[in-house]
Amino acid sequence: MDFTRFMNKFNEIERQLSPTSALRLSFDNISPETEEPPDGKRLWGVPVPPFVSEKVVSWIEEEFNEAPVYYNGNSVLKKVENVRMIDRYNTKNPTVGTLYLTATHLIFVEPDSNKETWILHMHIASIEKLPLSTTGSPLLIRCKTFLSVTFVIPKDSECHDVYTSLIKLFQPVSINKLYCFNYQPAKDDFPKNVGWDFFKLEAEFKHMLVPNENWTLCSMNEKYELCDTYPRQIYVPKEATTLMLISSSRFRSKGRLPALTYLHNNKASICRCSQPLSGFSARCLEDEQMLEAIRKTNPNNDYMFVVDTRPRINAMANRAAGKGYENEAFYENIKFHFLGIENIHVQRASLQKVLEACEQKSPTMSAFLNALESSGWLKHIRSILDTSSFIANAVDKGISVVVHCSDGWDRTAQVCSLAQLMLNPYYRTIKGFQALIEKDWLAFGHKFSERCGHIQTDAREVSPIFTQFLDCTWQLMSQRSESFEFNERFLLILHDHVHSCQFGTFVGNCEKDRLDLKLAERTFSLWGYMSNHLNEYINPLYKPNVDESIKANLAPQCIKFWRGMYSRFESGIHPREPLGDLLLDSKEHCNSLEDHVQHLTKRIASFKNYISKSAKKLQDATTTTTTKVTKEPTPNEINDNKYNYDKKLSELSAADDDHPLKASNMSFANLSLNAEQTSPQALSEEISSVALDWKSMRNVTTCSCSTPFDQFSKKTHCWRCGEIFCERCIDKNVALPGHDSGKPVPVCRGCFRQMQKQSP
Repeated sequence: MDFTRFMNKFNEIERQLSPTSALRLSFDNISPETEEPPDGKRLWGVPVPPFVSEKVVSWIEEEFNEAPVYYNGNSVLKKVENVRMIDRYNTKNPTVGTLYLTATHLIFVEPDSNKETWILHMHIASIEKLPLSTTGSPLLIRCKTFLSVTFVIPKDSECHDVYTSLIKLFQPVSINKLYCFNYQPAKDDFPKNVGWDFFKLEAEFKHMLVPNENWTLCSMNEKYELCDTYPRQIYVPKEATTLMLISSSRFRSKGRLPALTYLHNNKASICRCSQPLSGFSARCLEDEQMLEAIRKTNPNNDYMFVVDTRPRINAMANRAAGKGYENEAFYENIKFHFLGIENIHVQRASLQKVLEACEQKSPTMSAFLNALESSGWLKHIRSILDTSSFIANAVDKGISVVVHCSDGWDRTAQVCSLAQLMLNPYYRTIKGFQALIEKDWLAFGHKFSERCGHIQTDAREVSPIFTQFLDCTWQLMSQRSESFEFNERFLLILHDHVHSCQFGTFVGNCEKDRLDLKLAERTFSLWGYMSNHLNEYINPLYKPNVDESIKANLAPQCIKFWRGMYSRFESGIHPREPLGDLLLDSKEHCNSLEDHVQHLTKRIASFKNYISKSAKKLQDATTTTTTKVTKEPTPNEINDNKYNYDKKLSELSAADDDHPLKASNMSFANLSLNAEQTSPQALSEEISSVALDWKSMRNVTTCSCSTPFDQFSKKTHCWRCGEIFCERCIDKNVALPGHDSGKPVPVCRGCFRQMQKQSP
């Protein structure tokens, strides 16, 4: 029974008993010291005050007489057995299992295969209760991760309970009810403050050598008075006056005046803003001066581009609402370009058509391709890449660019960040890509909570803007895989956690929102979590510093459908082992062996050094003891190190002096052990702590915990035993004694327990 029903019923009974009773207040005041009533009446082991009637006590006991149910440490709100999960590829043989509803997840467990399907409530995009069928009541759930699943629940009443509970849980009314404010990771994962200080806006601009003789830090937005959706630190031309900044802000939609976001090494810059409030004829001299000041920061060119990412017809329609675009007659030394990216509503409808194409029950080749074509999704992806390429090429040629769309937080964020991705290899690293997101998406006010539908809001504000950015990044990765440090899994993790609200990083619509919510104090950071799993995101084909800048191939046949994102939960269409995972696994195995070889090499070198020193001492001692008897060397003396050593040692044993090597237990083994003060057991543990052979991924279908591997679950090797485990069973990272680097590496729980026992 949910809390709302409980309280409604409780209040109803209370009103029936006495309209003026203070029943709940009296219950709150009950303490262990409360005297037990004469009749000994108790509720859950607590004395019940005499004013509480038997009716209330019996009703509460009746409603809450069941023992609490837990699944994997999660308190279960509802458990439903004999639920059928329908796979659209196998409708005749649905999977039968148990459905668990918890406060954060919907979990379906198949008892035969032990496979679990976890659906985070925050990932749910829509829930639809389908018409009653002969087998039960179907519940269709579509997720923001592009999982679409239907559960057929035997009883309609149980289906209704699950449906109404999910409706309340999957999209909170208040932002303070999001998952991130209650999420607690495993105790030994990472502290709450890790990740929040990884990126500072000032440090990112210092990376671009800003401030300098042309650009300066503006302090007018310290309290978000100039523009509340911009960061506190904004960089503007040194020539810009206070009047110019204030007037330009007032002349731009939402106060988003032109501000620097990227400075290339040739002094060409990318600035971003929103559309001017020009209407049909309005102008602002200070805004015109502001753009001229931006142009003058680049002495290599006497003009610059102003890029409006919207289709021309959309921009012209906005003029009727008092907005619009820059008039070239008023703005000197600029060249204006429309580049035709559609608005958020078109993009939302396009993605919906992509999902419909992917959810066809029996798709033929022509049906799928026609549905994909009619969605226009790939056309939109190409349009974004085309605009980004135009900006990147202009900057690469030394021409500065000012970019805007309508409000400057959707299409502008897409193309500015993608242009920087093409221009600067730093942004193609893991750290650089995270910094790019922090700067151009989080700091400059992309409305994540509205665009991702984190809370109940206007459905027309939801749009896959960030998903498109990740898709465009994947397109570039597909064309130039050696230029990116990260892999596809990195992009998928980013996409899923932007929507999950498990971490506070992407909660809120701008920097001011995040500060007001005190997210850095109240929630965990996604960057802190990802820093513990960096080895999973490495692209084994990455070659740093191969190319300074890259260009997108915009030929139609080079723009691909991202199967790994939109069809990742479909069985039968993915490779058994992704090529990236196989390459990364081979690279990790090689790294482990090289680290082990390095350790053994140092061990052997230290032993040799000790033996050499000891042999020298032995030789000196032997020379001293044989001064009385001169031995002529024989021409056929045996050239055997061990024979000669034993012979010298026997001569030494006859000597009268007290030499340290004159010991009854002298041997090569003891010599090497004494060199490092290591016990034989510890030396054996060092050698055996690194797996020389790793089990092949091929034909491994289940983990030792009986969890089956499928197309989207990662197989991970234990670096100590070489066996393959699921991510749940290999959640520990420790340094192996046989590795020279001492870096923590993944080990299974069994090996971790063994190492804990062995450590002193």
